[in-house]
Amino acid sequence: MKKEITKNITVITEEEIRLSPARDLGELLAEENVGRIIKYPGALSGVGVQGARTDVHGIDLAGRVLLLVDGRRTGTGNTAKIMTENIERVEIIHGPASVQYGAAAMGGLINVITKRGKEKPSAFVEGKLGSFNYQESSIGFSGKTKDFDFSGSFSQSSVDDYDTGGGEKYENTGIDEQDKLSLNLGYEFLPDHRIGFIYQYYDASHIGDGGTLAPGYYKDPDDYMDKSLESYDFIYEGATRDKLFSWKARYFTSEDENTNYVVTSDTSALDYKSTTEPEGAQAQMTWSPKNYRLTAGVDWIHYDLSSTSTPKKGEYDNPSYFLLGKADYLDKRLILSAGLRYDDYEYKAKDQNIKSEDENTTPQIGIAYLPVENLKLRINYAEGFRMPAPGELAYDIFSYGVQYSGNPDLKPEQSQTYEAGLDFYYKYFDASLTYFHTEYKDKISGTFISPTEYTYLNIGEATVSGFEGELSYNLAHLLNLSTWQIKPYASFVYLLDYTNEETGEDLEQISEYKGACGIRVHDLEGFSAAFNLTYTDHLTDYGGEKLPSYAVANLSVEKRLVNWGRYGDMSLRGEIKNLFDRDYAHKDGYPMPGRNFAIGLRYQF
Repeated sequence: MKKEITKNITVITEEEIRLSPARDLGELLAEENVGRIIKYPGALSGVGVQGARTDVHGIDLAGRVLLLVDGRRTGTGNTAKIMTENIERVEIIHGPASVQYGAAAMGGLINVITKRGKEKPSAFVEGKLGSFNYQESSIGFSGKTKDFDFSGSFSQSSVDDYDTGGGEKYENTGIDEQDKLSLNLGYEFLPDHRIGFIYQYYDASHIGDGGTLAPGYYKDPDDYMDKSLESYDFIYEGATRDKLFSWKARYFTSEDENTNYVVTSDTSALDYKSTTEPEGAQAQMTWSPKNYRLTAGVDWIHYDLSSTSTPKKGEYDNPSYFLLGKADYLDKRLILSAGLRYDDYEYKAKDQNIKSEDENTTPQIGIAYLPVENLKLRINYAEGFRMPAPGELAYDIFSYGVQYSGNPDLKPEQSQTYEAGLDFYYKYFDASLTYFHTEYKDKISGTFISPTEYTYLNIGEATVSGFEGELSYNLAHLLNLSTWQIKPYASFVYLLDYTNEETGEDLEQISEYKGACGIRVHDLEGFSAAFNLTYTDHLTDYGGEKLPSYAVANLSVEKRLVNWGRYGDMSLRGEIKNLFDRDYAHKDGYPMPGRNFAIGLRYQF
């Protein structure tokens, strides 16, 4: 329950996901104003939280924000590979979450929770058509029959090259075929004892590699990429009859693959391929006597890494142990939380005989107090860490006249975050405000040490601080419309400081301000609509250059056309993305699509 948590947490609900025109997690997080978004054409995007972000091009170990699906690591930092279909909610932890989830959760954590079947069985079929010859077809189902619960969805889509907001055709940016599949199956063999299976599959073929349009760079006219992500989870959850003890065990394995092809004449040649294969096990036991909750857990994760570039073969091992505690007093008005984690990790670049090993102990402590029922005051202290990523340790690549080299002497990156905030809940009004201050030590940064040499260094200290806030209100209550929800909302992230303390310069790839506002409307007769506007301030790019600010609006409307009772219903849905046809880019040289439309029919029974 959010009222009992001492950290700043955002929850994107199933309703918000359904109303959004977002087609993947990256687009959804951009709408929700989670933080700085970086997005390229062709199923490649990342997200930032509190000045830190996922690593778009690499494995999750290389990022400072961690992506999870149902509480386990995805192995990727690319949010475009995470589907929004079959999702119950998305939980975003602002600030370090390393105590429970380990390395790379320094700036925040994004946990995608898939649906579990809960009610009588239902299913849907949906088709969409849109701008740039966009086509999508999808099916899904959900339900519970006796002790068996199930939910799932499958979608297949394609899109041609798009036009930018400036009216220019951006060649070679289409996707020939994109398949997404999600399954969550469970069986309760005894009361409060459930075994579950979760399967996630993403595969995109012949993704256009349009290349940068920035001056002075070569634009790839025909090159393309294939991307995939596949995972299997086996879970057992149980509890005693009195719920005094509960436990959970999991085994998972996944494979994240990225392949680049160079086209010459009528042939394609493999240019680059990387494969990341995480495998892990988790076990935890929770003791919950009255006003206390104590959880002890052990995690083990192993990565097999392979690439056509250097390092070609690598292994990463990380056993860890954690303890989390929470206590509430004064009739749940005073809440104390604390946690401690120990990680032991080792990385080997087999083809270069490079080995890096270290250990880390991570603490966290927080206090929340409710002076009145509707107001929560909270403070929290947490540490985070990130071990050097494989490429940062062992790169050895010569490209376009530059030698890219790893640094086997890199130290792990450390962070300390202090956070204070308040949450206010009153009937149909919600608001929160948070101040955070993060100090980085031994921050890892790529840098040119000469015009033709690029490597990775521990730059020393860096500071990121600022405010985050959000609010919403259901106007239907004020207007006495009992069958409606009319919910305007707004959120912002404002950074006071984002400085490399060694040089005194701004940290790169960070925006000072980001805001969003909008309104969601729906009634009980099958009508719903959502309007969202996001604004991103000037971005500090590499070399200190300030890139232009931009604002983007999206609109979606859905209306039930006919209700056949027990035989289901039919709905019509329309979506407009980039409503005002803005010419904008998340990354210099990679403009995003101009105004584009989609319309679809959905039959649910």
